[in-house]
Amino acid sequence: MCCLPLTRPAGAAAGRTAVLQEAGITQLLMAPGQLADQLPGCSGTRNLSDNLSDLKAQVAANTKGIQLVQELIAEHSLQVVQAYMRFIQANAEDAVREMLRDFSLAQGLPEVGTVTAADQLDDGSPIALAITINRRDGSASFDFTGTGPEVYGNLNAPPAVAYSAIIYSLRCLVTRDIPLNQGCLAPIQVVIPEQCLLNPSPVAAVVGGNVLTSQRVTDVVLKAFGAAAASQGCMNNFTFGDAGMGYYETIAGGAGAGPTWHGRSGVHTHMTNTRITDPEIFERRYPVVLRRFSLRNGSGGAGKFNGGDGVVREVEFLRPVTAGILSERRAVAPFGLCGGQPGAKGQNLLLRADGRVVNLGGKATVSLQAGDVMRISTPGAGGFGEPAAADAAADGVVGQEAAEQQHTAAASLQAGSVHEYRRLQESA
Repeated sequence: MCCLPLTRPAGAAAGRTAVLQEAGITQLLMAPGQLADQLPGCSGTRNLSDNLSDLKAQVAANTKGIQLVQELIAEHSLQVVQAYMRFIQANAEDAVREMLRDFSLAQGLPEVGTVTAADQLDDGSPIALAITINRRDGSASFDFTGTGPEVYGNLNAPPAVAYSAIIYSLRCLVTRDIPLNQGCLAPIQVVIPEQCLLNPSPVAAVVGGNVLTSQRVTDVVLKAFGAAAASQGCMNNFTFGDAGMGYYETIAGGAGAGPTWHGRSGVHTHMTNTRITDPEIFERRYPVVLRRFSLRNGSGGAGKFNGGDGVVREVEFLRPVTAGILSERRAVAPFGLCGGQPGAKGQNLLLRADGRVVNLGGKATVSLQAGDVMRISTPGAGGFGEPAAADAAADGVVGQEAAEQQHTAAASLQAGSVHEYRRLQESA
């Protein structure tokens, strides 16, 4: 048992601590190994010490958060702190209502009008969205009716994933810089039909929904607003391990272009927050050689503003391991907008030591031998605007029709988080 001192709750006796039940947690983490006879491949954790350290770090972070909130209350009073929490949410709500009204007017929609967008997963499953905006009160309905049914694989996503994609997109689109909070969703009604892949049954597999489907939902929301072309739409989840170790990474790609900016190359996009392991650490701690990690030049879609390029990552293995790849955009390319070209699709190749080259598709688990190489080429991103407009802009002779085509899409995107995103893109 390991005792982790926690901040004393208000009114509790001084010196009170909570206990991290390390023995019980260990039992839970190792429990799947007891199913190996019935479910081949099941095992308990292979990095117990890392898991326990992660949990302790989370406890410590929460404890610090509690401490800071208590200090804030002690300084300003609970009444004042709660009032400002409500103010922050009210400001976010007002910002979203203002953005929705401005967008509706810029698009020439009726007082209650609808915009639509759709995309599809690599297996053909559609993600459909109709956004109906009511200018009278600045509200909107996000209706995913028409989205495909629950899938047999693991790309199903609980409703919370769609809500997360919506609130992320709204915060990008508002014309004020606001902290992320629930107030953004106050004007929003979300309709997700039961048994579709965004609202599956309780027994559906969902691990890919958080890291893949979430990206595609975000692309569809931003497409409906005309805000940005598709980004790589994937996190390129790559894993490998054996009985004694395991490793997991996500790999960057291209960011979608927008009405006034080129997409950035070789970055994670939208809601992701992971960093890849440094090459020196990667090669020192694992039985691998990183043979290549570079931009995939030319993989971004052409346009008046070009989509960002993906990357190429080649990993050679020095001993037998089992590897897995969970990825999207290997069959359906990231779309462009307003005449922009699509980005290049991704590709996962296994380069066998004997010279054979095998295309693994988007999702696969394979046994690798010493000398085998995994080459993962991540998707580029879509371009924005007709490519010819880029040449015209360079000559200073953009036609009135091209200018008008870009105006409505850009009208509501001149401030706030999208403005900041554009600034970062242009400074790269």
